[in-house]
Amino acid sequence: MGQIYLVRHGQASFGSTNYDQLSELGFEQARLLGEWFANSHQKFSRIVTGSLNRHRQTADACIAVLPKAHRVDTDWHTDPDFDEYNHHEVMVRHHPEFEDPEAVKRFLAAGPTARRAFQEMFEAAMRRWMAGEHDADYVEPWPVFKTRCVAALQRLLEGADKSQNIIVFTSGGTIATICQHLLGLQDRQAAEMNWSLVNCGVTKLLYRPGRVTLSYLNNYAHLEWLGEPHTITYR
Repeated sequence: MGQIYLVRHGQASFGSTNYDQLSELGFEQARLLGEWFANSHQKFSRIVTGSLNRHRQTADACIAVLPKAHRVDTDWHTDPDFDEYNHHEVMVRHHPEFEDPEAVKRFLAAGPTARRAFQEMFEAAMRRWMAGEHDADYVEPWPVFKTRCVAALQRLLEGADKSQNIIVFTSGGTIATICQHLLGLQDRQAAEMNWSLVNCGVTKLLYRPGRVTLSYLNNYAHLEWLGEPHTITYR
């Protein structure tokens, strides 16, 4: 039986002009994950990343910690279909005032409740995107995103040997959507799952010919062992 590890990228630079860049903590989260894999003597035959900078940075920082013997002849591949949805577009279609990233920074700096308020606004923007009533407003409507994520998983399976260990560095929305497909969840449940996924959390799938199952979801024990709550982030 083969194994697929879906890794959400480390903490990115939320609230900055370039979100697609790991924060200092994001790099540390990726290194902690790599140490966890090294301590468990994990070896991967294939490494796949989305095309986003934060995916590759997470992969580089994580895999660099593995013993050299575990990195020899490992196949690396980039698949843009593991990319996240366009969160900026989703937000701006519902709240046009956030077109300028500087407006987001000002909003988040307005007070102690600003981040919670922003999250509530983003959840409303997600509901609009997923509802299906405004698909023409988006470059990639929700049904198209779902199809893309499932197709990425299917391609991965078609190219895999029956007992490979594969690791995929991707994003929370992609992971939640793949799990929705495997578990038969409603769109609302997929969105709620997305909010719960931790930066550098790991979701493990088991596969054999004709069958894929969820082994575990959103494991971040490698971050908890430090006993420092600040290492566990959701954005």
